[in-house]
Amino acid sequence: MIYCVEDERNIRELLVYTLTSTGFSAKGLENGEQLFRELTRELPELILLDIMLPGEDGYTILEKLKQMPSARDIPVIMVTAKSAEFDKVKGLDGGADDYITKPFGMMEFISRVKAVLRRRAPQTEDRDLVQGSLRVCVDRHEVTENGRKVELTLKEFELLRYLMENKGIVLTRDQLLTRIWGYDFDGETRTVDVHIRTLRQKLGDAGSFIETVRGVGYRMGDEE
Repeated sequence: MIYCVEDERNIRELLVYTLTSTGFSAKGLENGEQLFRELTRELPELILLDIMLPGEDGYTILEKLKQMPSARDIPVIMVTAKSAEFDKVKGLDGGADDYITKPFGMMEFISRVKAVLRRRAPQTEDRDLVQGSLRVCVDRHEVTENGRKVELTLKEFELLRYLMENKGIVLTRDQLLTRIWGYDFDGETRTVDVHIRTLRQKLGDAGSFIETVRGVGYRMGDEE
């Protein structure tokens, strides 16, 4: 099930129709109040969330979702007419998995939905990635630093995992955008820098393993 939170009836019905015609189950909701009521009945695979909503806006709703133990891991795609980089970064930093700007083509829309769901599919690997005091348990989706559990968002976890899987290799910002977010953000690489900065802070001393390669990108360096 996919919830489409959109106050404009025509757009809401179009999103639901497009999803159902391509094999998904979808339900249209007008506002945050309806969304949270539905969440008590059924947890969806994905939430499409407009920003400009009556009552609570999309940013406020997103913040509440990420504070709910039952809903915080549900992927969210922000769907909005706001196209400024600030608005995109705000949504992504708030925990959104993707951001699509109106107007958009239906083929692109379905492709983005599938990309997010694919990235959130259960992992089949049963292995740990280890570097010094840093350990990433892939199957349990857990990170520890010197025995301390580190709480990461999905994007932070995927970013760290990808860096560790490619230890010693310089990864450009565009490569990271494509791999972690699923498509090119038209050069808006600031979101990578923001996530790297937050990731380093959360990792504590192990954050120094993530090296900046000036003018190129980042790599997981050797243990000190």
